[in-house]
Amino acid sequence: MKLNPELEIIEALAKQILVAARTAPKAKGVDDLVFGLITDPAEKEKLAQEMEKIAEEKGAAFKFFKRDADNVRNSEAIILIALNFTKPLGMDCGICGFKCEELMKQEKSQLDFDGPVCGIKLLDMGIALGSAVAKAKDLCVDNRIMYTIGVAAKRLNLIKGNVIMGIPLSVKGKNIYFDRPPLK
Repeated sequence: MKLNPELEIIEALAKQILVAARTAPKAKGVDDLVFGLITDPAEKEKLAQEMEKIAEEKGAAFKFFKRDADNVRNSEAIILIALNFTKPLGMDCGICGFKCEELMKQEKSQLDFDGPVCGIKLLDMGIALGSAVAKAKDLCVDNRIMYTIGVAAKRLNLIKGNVIMGIPLSVKGKNIYFDRPPLK
């Protein structure tokens, strides 16, 4: 008999979740998204430690990075979704605040993420994130989109992208991403 065999399938479920993100609609059919999957405990620990380091550097208002680091440690897998923006779609829509030609001349911010980027491409990323978490819900895998994971993943160069978000995955008797203890 196997005890808790459901834990053995998390990588396969995560890959199904990534299929949902990959096949989400993209403006003009241009896919600038990059996906990653972390299941190795040592890699999760490295990511969690970087999140704690960021919390210390940024100060009291960013203590939620530490709380989220604990979630990373207690997750079975971490999905990374990155926007690797290289050029706008040529629509001159202004959602980013510039015409496409002007956008490419802007100096990158070098903050948590490297903006400005094409707003339409960010919408594509949002749709992919929504598709991923919807698929996770369909598979009964607890999850939450976390900006904090993306910031740490970017600093560690785990995945190429201007903007990165993380989705931790958990298969436990209670959802570890909600009803978390209040920040102190």
